[in-house]
Amino acid sequence: MPPRTRIAVIGVGNEFRRDDGVGPAVVARLRERAAARPLPPGTVLAVCDGDPARLIGSWEGADLAVVVDAAHAHPGHPGRVHRLAFDAEVLERPRTTSSHGLGLGEAVELARVLGRLPGRLVVYAVEGAESTLGTGLSAGVAEVVESLAASVEGEIVRHRDAAARG
Repeated sequence: MPPRTRIAVIGVGNEFRRDDGVGPAVVARLRERAAARPLPPGTVLAVCDGDPARLIGSWEGADLAVVVDAAHAHPGHPGRVHRLAFDAEVLERPRTTSSHGLGLGEAVELARVLGRLPGRLVVYAVEGAESTLGTGLSAGVAEVVESLAASVEGEIVRHRDAAARG
């Protein structure tokens, strides 16, 4: 059995499908920022291709899981960020549409059935413009990577502070 992880930050996506790489880009930025300002012990930064089993495995045992993923919206506004937060006992299926064949909603539902939800799940869904083959984020999506990294750090700090208050 893997060791218990208190905090899991998961960037979902494929960096070779343009804006679908926003999740991995945010995780990469968090790794860079952690060199100067380390994240709390027990924080794991991971990248996942969106496969529900791998996603569930990444957050299994976490008190807090923060997921960053690209999303489709019609009409779309590239770079618009949607934040959804759920506690495991009152978790409803997310209503955003992932840019992957099976979306985050399916992974959440499967985790619920299997009893493998994190204690708290926060999803940052970023509307994308480009999902064709190629590297590099569109301008609108690239502009939000830094602020998303800061938002994820804020989620971690709030969780750590709440846990310390007990």
